[in-house]
Amino acid sequence: MDAAAAAQKRKRAEQEEEQAATDGLDVLDLRAAKRLLLGFERRLRDNLEARMKHPDDPARFADSELALHAETDRLRLLAGAPELFPDLVPLGLASSLSSLLTHENADLAAAAASLLADLTDSDDPSDLAGVQALADALVEANALDLLVHNLSRLSEADPDEAEAVHHSLAVLENLIDLRPHLADLVCDRTKVLRWLLARVKARDFEANKQYASEILAILLQNSPANQKRLGQMNGVDGLLQAVAMYKSRDPRTTDEEEMLENLFDCLCCVLMPLGNKERFVKAEGVELMIIIMKQKKSAYSSAIRTLDFAMTRFPPACERFVDVLGLKTAFAAFMDSCEQEKQK
Repeated sequence: MDAAAAAQKRKRAEQEEEQAATDGLDVLDLRAAKRLLLGFERRLRDNLEARMKHPDDPARFADSELALHAETDRLRLLAGAPELFPDLVPLGLASSLSSLLTHENADLAAAAASLLADLTDSDDPSDLAGVQALADALVEANALDLLVHNLSRLSEADPDEAEAVHHSLAVLENLIDLRPHLADLVCDRTKVLRWLLARVKARDFEANKQYASEILAILLQNSPANQKRLGQMNGVDGLLQAVAMYKSRDPRTTDEEEMLENLFDCLCCVLMPLGNKERFVKAEGVELMIIIMKQKKSAYSSAIRTLDFAMTRFPPACERFVDVLGLKTAFAAFMDSCEQEKQK
């Protein structure tokens, strides 16, 4: 047996020993968790080495990628022990998973996003310190940038990659929930606002469009900086295009209805800065809201709310509302409300 074969045999034996040590565990202690992380990092390193040695021969590194995928799935055990995260972060938990997001194999990048969605999702207050430690380490490892890059890299025409987009959005939501200041940071450092805006403007409705509308609303709701950023990238007109699809029809499902509510929430948030009120008037937003009110579809009350935001402390919007006979539509709405109250 030559030296290379002996080394390979020894490596395989070590890996089998590590797997046996953690197989069947429902709850990890720190020692087992460290062993699990070490096994993952070894598989990651082996795969990178195989890719470097045989870049033009996928068959030579296919087995290492299958092994890496399996080891990544085994790391899901860590989701049940967030109290161990502060001890695992210095050992490379966040940096290794962040590096996997950049993997050339989209399946492995998707597996990393799915795993991170699990690891950063916790509603138990006792887990908060551990999950926040992981979140801070992920930010330092540029995970925000990598997640947003993958949104454009993945093709939603592929169901598996569409699911990976959903998981990437889930990680962003979890991180912002853990550290609210990241809402400004991710928009300043990445092109996530542009991606989300393009996503909600798509004509067809599906789950990721709904999730994109929810993330966009989260990024805008308490951030004047993000409200201004979206306005500067023609976001007011983009949101008007998105809601205009419902000016004469109602959403077909409850999920689509929730998405429409998210879009109007985004529109109201983005109308807080004065400059965006001006953009709203120039983009004929007042006229669109009046059309929606006249149609009396499900977006009726949302259109009234949007006009309230647009006209508050902004006389030009009020003047436009009067000029296009908005008062006639508003009075009709008030009369309808009075008639309904009398009938009750």
